[in-house]
Amino acid sequence: MADRDGKFAGDDPFAIVRQWLDEADASEINDPNAIALSTVDASGMPNARMVLLKDVEDAAFVFYTNYTSHKAAELDHAQKAAFVMHWKSLRRQVRVRGHVEKEDGPQADAYYNSRSLKSRLGAWASDQSAPLDGRATLMAKVAKVTAQHGPNPKRPPFWGGYRIIPTEIEFWADGAFRLHDRFRWSRANPGDVWQVTRRNP
Repeated sequence: MADRDGKFAGDDPFAIVRQWLDEADASEINDPNAIALSTVDASGMPNARMVLLKDVEDAAFVFYTNYTSHKAAELDHAQKAAFVMHWKSLRRQVRVRGHVEKEDGPQADAYYNSRSLKSRLGAWASDQSAPLDGRATLMAKVAKVTAQHGPNPKRPPFWGGYRIIPTEIEFWADGAFRLHDRFRWSRANPGDVWQVTRRNP
């Protein structure tokens, strides 16, 4: 597309996302990799929450969570998800929709082992999304798992990653007089050739 230049230029949408993330890393005060992840439950009721995007692969986006959480149950049921990344400092956002698969192997182990010890122990201690009668109960559980698992805990079997393999990626940048620039990359199935269209603001 002739006018898809500058910040929108390129033949690989994942490379564009990486470039925008690099720019956001220099300008956003906190968590430039934060995404608003959207899922639906078995009844079709939507849910959204902030999580941290941990990897932009050559064909997918990866984040990590507790497999017993509500979000994991919804991801496992629907096998589809969407997210948006928004950077106020850059006045840009990226929207993604696609299919979901678990990342429950060596890559998840490597990321878990890269986290701080307290975060690794916290993953063991938290029964994510379940009711909790008070913070003292949680801290007591942290102390218990610290005694059980020591200074080098293995990744919990109930904790790992999800990979979103997109069928749609939309890049948005703020424009004067709300005449924003939007380019949507879409394909019917993962692996198909991307089609790129400019969208009205």
